[in-house]
Amino acid sequence: MPHDHHDHLSPSGHPYRADDDTPLSYWQTMEIAVRELLIDKGITTAADVAQQIDTMDARSPANGARVVARAWTDPDFHARLMQDASAASREMGFDIGPLHLIAVENTAKVHNVIVCTLCSCYPRNLLGLPPDWYKSRAYRSRTVREPRRVLSEFGVHLPDEVQVRVHDSTADMRYIVIPARPAGTEDLDEDALAGLVTRDSMIGTGLARDP
Repeated sequence: MPHDHHDHLSPSGHPYRADDDTPLSYWQTMEIAVRELLIDKGITTAADVAQQIDTMDARSPANGARVVARAWTDPDFHARLMQDASAASREMGFDIGPLHLIAVENTAKVHNVIVCTLCSCYPRNLLGLPPDWYKSRAYRSRTVREPRRVLSEFGVHLPDEVQVRVHDSTADMRYIVIPARPAGTEDLDEDALAGLVTRDSMIGTGLARDP
């Protein structure tokens, strides 16, 4: 860990972490100034800002899992999702905002995996905050160069005949992987199916759980 106490534990038993009391960046200062100006002018309130932050923090992979489960069980919704994932997600009450969301589906012949080579663009509206490894330089660079090896390190071992497609997210475009539905789930309802969908399976670095 990048600090002086990397070999020591804190009194709580956890590794020490560097203090986060560094000077504000330009963008942090700008955000505070704009926020306070909007509040002063009555355009919004501090309570509205806090509520929106709570809403954003509440986003989790459970949202995306519900979308996947609906696609597995509703052929018409599946068709709409593959045609316009943003609009289909809004049908279920998920605020996608202005982003263009694209759904890519894993099949017996194709396995999709998502990366953002430039930074860490990620479908947070459906999956919540991205994991640390998704933002790492190693994942961002290696996934486009050696995707099969990266997937194997996540425990996903694909036959040679399965094509691996890597999708690079951008500032205004996001992807969500629709994992293959596990066998033996024909009698499960949407709620039970959603419980089989993992965050990693919607990134492509994992598979849906077996029932």
